[in-house]
Amino acid sequence: MKKVAKVSGLSYLIIFISGFYANFIVLENLANFTNPSIVATNLANNHLEFGSGLLGFSIMLLFDLLLVWLLFILTKSTNKNISIIASFFRLLHTLFFGVALFKLFQVYKITYSTPILLEFENKVIKKLLVDFDFIWTIGLLFFGVHLMYMCCLVFKSSFIPKILALLLLLAGIGYLIDGTAKLFITNYIDYKSVFEIIVILPSIIGELSFTIWLLLFGFNVIDRTTIKNPQLIKTLQH
Repeated sequence: MKKVAKVSGLSYLIIFISGFYANFIVLENLANFTNPSIVATNLANNHLEFGSGLLGFSIMLLFDLLLVWLLFILTKSTNKNISIIASFFRLLHTLFFGVALFKLFQVYKITYSTPILLEFENKVIKKLLVDFDFIWTIGLLFFGVHLMYMCCLVFKSSFIPKILALLLLLAGIGYLIDGTAKLFITNYIDYKSVFEIIVILPSIIGELSFTIWLLLFGFNVIDRTTIKNPQLIKTLQH
């Protein structure tokens, strides 16, 4: 269990670093939806940077998938049924993100194989980028639900600080608000900066706090719910 908590924390940290780089440093800088031809040109002229962003997203996907299993192992002793549900929603998020990422790889292929981008190809690229954003947004709604179930598990746990439950709850609500707004508010772009604060600030505070706890303290404690089972304690201590 100690190793599971430690690897979970490391996985979360890798997701933070790779996701931040791929999304905010690479994709946000290269993809401007106001002009499709500029987007295509940016991606074609900065193909190496775009490829590094795809690598970052791929690493993020891999460790997100790993966390589906790790967090289930870590929390199943608290409440197995809730842990299964939480893992299921995180798995849904990971699957949706995988499908969304495939759209970016299609963009990469088009911009790599076509030096001179035609108007038709520009429209295809914009459509793929819109699809990527739409599919990932749906995935993030599932992720928000996952965090809310994680909040329940943390609150019920006898060894994870209760304050982390509140922080994860706020992060989950942030994802749900932003994702719902993006899907159903037609002029979302006018309020994008506001909704980004609603989702980014709580998610960074909540998930990063949980990550730090896992890295610094999580693998030094044992859930008190296992005290009545000496054999299980012996297993967890290894």
